[in-house]
This record gives sequence, structure tokens and C-alpha cells, in this order.
Amino acid sequence: MMRKTLTLLGVFMLTTTFAIAQGFGGGQEFGSGKKYDPVQWSGEVEKISETTYILHYDAKIQDKWHVYSQFTPEDGPIPLHFEFLPETGATYTLDGKATESPTHREYSDIFEVDEVFWEDTARLSQKIQLTDASTTIIKSIVKHQSCIENGVCINQEFYIVHDLGKQKVLAFTNYNAFEKYGVDIKNTIGDSRSIGEDGRIVLEDDEYSEVVENDEDENKGPPVVGGDNEADTIQNNEEKKSHWLIFLGTLLAGLLVTFTPCVFPMIPMTISFFIKQNENKSKGKFNALFYGFCIVAIYVLISLPFHLFESLNPNIFNAISTNVYLNIFFFLIFVVFAISFLGAFEINIPNSWATKADKASSGGGLLGVFFMALTLIIVSFSCTGPALGLVLGSVLSTDGGATILTIAMLGFGLGLAFPFVLFALFPSWLTNLPKSGGWLNTVKVVFGLIELALAFKFLSNADLVLQLHLLERETFLAIWIAISAILTLYLLGKIKTPHDDEGSKLSVGRLLLAIASMWFTLYLIPGLWGAPLKIISGFPPPMEYSESPHGIGSSGVVDAQFKDGLPEGGHVLPNGILAFNDYEQGLAYAKTVNKTVLIDFTGHACVNCRKMEERVWIEPSILDILKNDVVLISLYVDDRRKLPVKDRYVSEITGKRVQTIGDKWSEFQTIRYKANAQPYYVLIDHDESNLNTPVGYTPDAEEYKAWLKEGITRFNNN
Repeated sequence: MMRKTLTLLGVFMLTTTFAIAQGFGGGQEFGSGKKYDPVQWSGEVEKISETTYILHYDAKIQDKWHVYSQFTPEDGPIPLHFEFLPETGATYTLDGKATESPTHREYSDIFEVDEVFWEDTARLSQKIQLTDASTTIIKSIVKHQSCIENGVCINQEFYIVHDLGKQKVLAFTNYNAFEKYGVDIKNTIGDSRSIGEDGRIVLEDDEYSEVVENDEDENKGPPVVGGDNEADTIQNNEEKKSHWLIFLGTLLAGLLVTFTPCVFPMIPMTISFFIKQNENKSKGKFNALFYGFCIVAIYVLISLPFHLFESLNPNIFNAISTNVYLNIFFFLIFVVFAISFLGAFEINIPNSWATKADKASSGGGLLGVFFMALTLIIVSFSCTGPALGLVLGSVLSTDGGATILTIAMLGFGLGLAFPFVLFALFPSWLTNLPKSGGWLNTVKVVFGLIELALAFKFLSNADLVLQLHLLERETFLAIWIAISAILTLYLLGKIKTPHDDEGSKLSVGRLLLAIASMWFTLYLIPGLWGAPLKIISGFPPPMEYSESPHGIGSSGVVDAQFKDGLPEGGHVLPNGILAFNDYEQGLAYAKTVNKTVLIDFTGHACVNCRKMEERVWIEPSILDILKNDVVLISLYVDDRRKLPVKDRYVSEITGKRVQTIGDKWSEFQTIRYKANAQPYYVLIDHDESNLNTPVGYTPDAEEYKAWLKEGITRFNNN
């Protein structure tokens, strides 16, 4: 069983580009702004008697797509399921579970269970018994996973109405329209849909078309005012500033993994093979260069499906970065990877994959070189997989988008391929390479401990989003201090792992690393008592998310400035800034004290948000502005707490229900400011008009200060 588990982890790293789409449904066609529905629903009402009906659900599935059955095994993919909504109370009962049209059954090597699914068409039939003979409308929600042959999966949700009186079925993608159908037909809006002969979703009849035109404002969320046409351009400029840092960081990661036992010995072997197999040395060098190019190309190809996911759902990266289950999943995966680096076991891709790739490489020519590169990636997975997984997980847990991911994979691939290209150009340098030895295992162990520490960032993200306070700042730092101290002892030779050489001397490089690790351990310790720790800002939970948010011995001191009490909805951050988490309350207070409003679109799991708060906001000149000249409204787009029932509404963008506080503020940001990245800062006046162009992540304190002063000056001059 352990072997199967480890194999599955290996498969995960090469199939993660497909599997990550699971759990994120809906979206748009490439650049069209139209809904992309690979599965479309219609139905039929079959009357058996005055109180007995069969509700038929008919799916038309696009070519190469399939939908999983209700009876897919538990350990397999997500099965289809129904949610029935009686119009008024229990007016009917279900007679058993819905029956299904014939399905396909196929064993899945990934899940190790049979997948049960439909292709092309599907019919499900639910028998019902009316307990109230006057019931004429049955409403239900169909939820299912739609997957295409190449592994891309999206979750879909349709709202189905079986009108028993009119003997017809309507399929909605807009929840407002679905909810209002049969309640007040004149107010029914949006996308009441059925399936036309051409397979497209169409409006059922003319009365709905008229309603869509006349009631276009019915389905709106927060008000849309004060937008800025330059916001997107500014945000893009801010994002580009970090692209080079991401590229250089992943390039370094790729270079470092070459110094592992799985990759380093392959460098002289591979280069020698290319040089010696050809009498023409130029051709040998060319093949070696092409080999390096193929390594880069394969890693870049891994990122390409995410551009499709982003097209299907523009908010997918934000959803991933704030998704509790994915953050926990990444935490568990990276803990397992870290343990493998420490020497407990090896994570390998199935041998059959390597065998097939190696066999294909023997064909010769450029195609053979490509498969040689693929073979290297497969056989070295036990060393590169954890590092690659950390790159993937770290980028996916931000909202940087598919472009950032491609840049990261390009950097990682170039770093891994660089030694092969370098020594192909200068093969005589191979004699200067250090010999393989125990130092390669040391590199793996150091990587493992670092990866173990970074894994807790994902667990912290989940804890912050849920606001459970299980991994507060002090606990997080204590874990990092412990890991850093163990790393120091290991580098000094006081701790051994299973694959370390016995009695090896302490090298100069290892000693220097031990000193750096010891310094980092000592640097972290004051953080337990409230030190800001600027170097790692953004990684630990924020100061307010701790047992002593104002530092040990300072509880209540900051609040003393508000001797008459805090305004409604206000709270004081550890640095003394008054903040609001509700837009209306913050705006009302700003009008009372006649100050500029600073909207801070942020997230509990947003690394760059924490960097701004812990590196930029604490600068004395900026802190003074935030405390005295503006009213801060921090809106958390990943707050998963439920909205009161009366405040829930349907998204203007997706037509789906907005049920959490984070959904509300994310929708607010997207509609009003045409942006969905965090952090995102907006200065507005009391009429809710922008005072200047909104900005995103701005690590330059002087630049951020100038932006604040520009908006405040305009506010004071109005």
C-alpha cells in the first residue's frame, strides 16, 4: 500500500496540471465573454398519475467530454448529485434514487478504482410522489464534474425546473431566474434555458427575452461607481515588477536541484554520450544543446493547461490561493516530499513510464533527444519532484495567474538545463566537476528541512482563511525556530540521517551554512515577543493573528488613544492603525471625521499583503499617514464566513450565489474596479469617486507614500 501511495504522489506531480482544475467550475470561452458549457441540460415531465411523476434529466455532452455517474466509487472522481428544493415545504417525496441511462466503466490507475461515466448523452430519471396535489413546480440543482479526454475538468452547477402544469423543463444557469420562476413570472430574469435542436442553450420563449431586456438591473450585487479605466494598466505594471524576481528565484531552484544525487551524476554521463556518439563534434554539441532546450520545453508545457483553466475561470488562481482544502492538500504533499528528501523513502514515477520514454529515445534523431530529456525528468523525479512541487504549489497559492506560472516553470527548466548546456559547449570543463559523494545527500537533507518549513505556510493559509487560530504567529515561529535549529545541528554534524556518510569532516561550505542557519534561528526568536521580523514578512501569520497581538506586556496600550471608545465596526491593529472590515461602516466613519478613505483589498492568505503591512506600513512617515490622515477599510476577499441570509445575492458575473463575506468583497472589487488581485489599494472621497489611480503591491515605501499624499491632497483641495 505504501508503494502505491508513493507512486500516486509521483503521478500527482506530472498530472497536477490536470487535476488542479477539479473543484473550480464555470468560466468563459477564450476571450469571448460567453459561458462555456461542455454539458447542456434539458428534460421531460412524464405523468404516471395525478400524484406520481417521473422527472427526466437529459444531458447533451460535447465530443470528447464526459460526466461522472452518481455511482462512481467514493475514492474516485466527483460524482453527479442532485439537490431538490421543494417550492413550499415538503410537497413531494422522492421514490428512491434517480435511475440512469447506460454508463461506461473504466479502471483508473490514478484513483485505483473504476470510473463510471457518460459520453455524448445521459438520462437520469427521478420518480416522485406528490403529497400536495396542487404542486406544479419541482426545482432541483444538478452538480457534476465535466472532464475532457486530456484531463481538464470543471465543476458545473445547473438549476433545473420541472413545470408539471406546463409539461416542460427549463435549465437555468442564473440562480436569481431559477429562484423566481413560478413565484412572480414578470420578475423572472436572466438565462432561463432549454436545449434547442442545434444543441445550444436557448431562451425558452419570448416572455423571458422581454424580461431580460427590461429588468437588466434586477440581478446586481454591490453598487458600481467610481471605477477607473487605468486600473488594469497600473495593476499590470505592478505585476511585471515581480516577474523577474519570480524568474530568478525559480532559476536558482532549478540550478540547486542539479546538485542532488539523481541529477548531478547524469551531467557528465549525458554530455559524454552526446560528444562521443558523433564523429562530428559539432553535431554532438548541437544535440546536447537541443537536449537542454527539450528539458526547458517540457517544464513550460506543464504550465500551459493552466492558461486554459484561467480562460474557463478568470478567478481560478485567486480561488486556489484561498481554497482551504487545496492549501491543506499542498501542506500534506510537501510534508511527504520533505520526509522523502530526508531519506525515509523515495518517490518515483512508475517504472513503465521511464521504460517507454527510454525506448523511444533509442530511435535517434531530434525526437530521440526529446525522449532522452523526458527520461531524465522521469528518473530524476525523486529529487526534482519535491522542488518542482514547491514551485508549483507556491505559485498556485498566489493569484499571479497562468503567466506567472509559465515564467516560474521556464526559470526552473532553464536552471535544470543550464549545466547540460554549459558543459556541452565546454566539454573540457567536465574534468573540473567535483566527484559524487556524501555531499549530494547533504544537499537533499537541507532541501528537505527547508521544504518542511515552507510547507507550514500552506497550513497557515488554511487556518487564516477559516480563522481557527490553531496556528497563530507564535506557534508558526516556534515551528520555524525548531526546524532552523535542527538544520544548524545537522550541518554541524551533530545529527545524522540514514544516508549520510559516517565520520565525514566538516567542510568550509557546510560550516558557513551552519553559521547562516544559526543566525536565522537567533533572528526568529525575538518574534515570539512581538518583533516585526521584516526579512520574512508575509510568511508568518500577521501580528494581529497571535496570542499577544500588541506584544507581550503591551495589551490595551494601543487602544488608549480611543478613550471614548472605538467607532462601530472599528478595531485597532497592532501598529495602532484604526481599521474597518466593512465598507459601509468605514465610509460612514470617514464622513464623520472628514478623512480620506483608503480601501485595502486584501486576504488572510495573501503574502504580498503581509509584506506591505510589515515592511511598508510600519515606516514612520507612512504609519503617521495611516493613523491620522485616512480611514482604512480592509476587505478580505478570502473570508469564508457566511453572510446573513438577507445579505446573500447572485453574482453579476457568474450568476452563482454569493454566500460568504469574501465572495461579497471579491465581487465588489471585480465589478467596481475591474481587478481581482491582492493587495489592491484605492483612495476615494466621500462620494466614492477615485482620488487617483489605484495601485497594487508597491514595496517601495517612498513611491507608496507619494501615492498616498497625492490622493489626500486632492481630497483636501476639493
